Amino acid sequence: MAAEGERAKPVAQSGMENFRKVRTSEEEMPLPFPDLSPDVVEMKVKEGSKIRNLMNFAMAQMELKGSRQIIFSGSGRAVTKTITCVEIMKRKLGGLHQVTKVRYKTVLEVWENQDLLPDSPAQNLTVHKNVPSICILLSRDPLDPNQTGYQPPEPQHGLGEAGEDTLGSSTKGLKRPLPPPREELLPKKLQVQVPDSPRGSGTTAGQLDH
Repeated sequence: MAAEGERAKPVAQSGMENFRKVRTSEEEMPLPFPDLSPDVVEMKVKEGSKIRNLMNFAMAQMELKGSRQIIFSGSGRAVTKTITCVEIMKRKLGGLHQVTKVRYKTVLEVWENQDLLPDSPAQNLTVHKNVPSICILLSRDPLDPNQTGYQPPEPQHGLGEAGEDTLGSSTKGLKRPLPPPREELLPKKLQVQVPDSPRGSGTTAGQLDH
């Protein structure tokens, strides 16, 4: 029993509390797309990647350098960020054909024991993980619509002849639907059409609001 004023030492729960991850490496896998364009751009999205930095580089490749195809790939916790980058690219450029491939990738983690005696040899623990991975191809040129994971270009809404949003830059990137026409916001009783009175003193719509 612990003496008064002293706390009992907690019991180890998992045996991993003394280990620290020192290295992580991913299995290199070939791209799952045939007949890629020679100027295809590959964007490898990591968990700590900044979406703004990724998109600035990707847009420069597609708009300034004229690349026809771009690939976004990510695994594990970076899958959601990868999909976000793809949706931003599709919204900014428009008219892009898409092919999505989902697979598993092996991740190697090396853990080192930090609680060793001075003369003890180093103890490393190697962990192999199979994590979900996503690879998405966006192309300005048409792709085979019969291949698994193909999506045609999304229809463009609210774009003028020059491809610019006719509603102004303040609505760019918003997925919320446009507000209904002004008359739909009025009470239904204000929309009633009342025929003229035989005496010529017809009731107006404003008078129905009483």
